[in-house]
Amino acid sequence: MKTFRRLLRHLLTTGRAGKRAFPPATLQAIETAIAEGETRHRAELRLIVEPSLDLQDVLNGMSARDRARELFAQYGVWDTEENCGVLVYINLADHQVEIVADRGVGRVVTAADWQHACRTMTTGFAGGEYHRSVLAALGELNALLERHYPDDGSTRNQLADKPVML
Repeated sequence: MKTFRRLLRHLLTTGRAGKRAFPPATLQAIETAIAEGETRHRAELRLIVEPSLDLQDVLNGMSARDRARELFAQYGVWDTEENCGVLVYINLADHQVEIVADRGVGRVVTAADWQHACRTMTTGFAGGEYHRSVLAALGELNALLERHYPDDGSTRNQLADKPVML
């Protein structure tokens, strides 16, 4: 029954739902927040929004965490000079936010810190506040990364700042 409900949610959560939750103005604000934050720290943020998984992935039991790890590799978030890539993955159908961090960042930032940013988003999403909650979470992440990976003038932008809508 649980699998059926999840399958139904993924079937009914279309690209249109993604565009409604993340219109062009929100995507632009996200890109700006990422770019601005990366002027203050050496880490690289990448944000991916996926309205729903392929039905076969749902039937195979793929979790949002598994999908985030898959996209972390697919989009080369791991491929930064200091192993400081961070993927923020949002799955609308599952109402899940996952953060996958490369080993350099993962050694200095705690899981509790990542989870706080995830809760900022999921709490806002529950109230329909996608724009505000994502920007608030990005502010938290940028401050966290600035504390642990402050800019020293040695890095360049290694990953695109523009969010990806799948």
